[in-house]
Amino acid sequence: MKDTLTVIHERTSVRHYTPQPVTDADIETLLRAAMAAPTSKNKQPWRFVVVSQETAKHTLAAHLPYAAMLRDAPLAIVVCGDTRVHTDESAISWVMDCAAATENLLLAAQAINLGAVWTGVYPYPDRIQTVQHTLQLPAHIIPLNIVAIGHPAKPARPKDKWNPTKIQRIENN
Repeated sequence: MKDTLTVIHERTSVRHYTPQPVTDADIETLLRAAMAAPTSKNKQPWRFVVVSQETAKHTLAAHLPYAAMLRDAPLAIVVCGDTRVHTDESAISWVMDCAAATENLLLAAQAINLGAVWTGVYPYPDRIQTVQHTLQLPAHIIPLNIVAIGHPAKPARPKDKWNPTKIQRIENN
């Protein structure tokens, strides 16, 4: 298994996959990693929809911008938030919690030599409705994103995103 910093720095968006399916064991590994994410007040508002059905993936690919890779991905995991979980002033916390879960899922995919890419759904009403309708989700389950997953068809190089100009330091003199 790769060390954590290597996985973080090697993670990249993969949009082309082989037809080889993702195993149930790998799916469980990905979902366990996602559910290990930090969560506000330990509410765990995430819900995951595992999609391998060709019709559903093709429908999503056809109706969502930037989701064409779903046609070839053997697997998609839709990361959703249950809006019934946070009912107080932290009602939007599901977005942060589900984003953290998604990052864990992406890092786990990298760690087990799968390729993955996140395509956004929330906060776009048309995209949300498309996903809810296609996957028959109730209104309180809001899709944040769809992660396409599979075995990479070709090697992908991560981008070096280090930029010290984006750092501000407040230090003691």
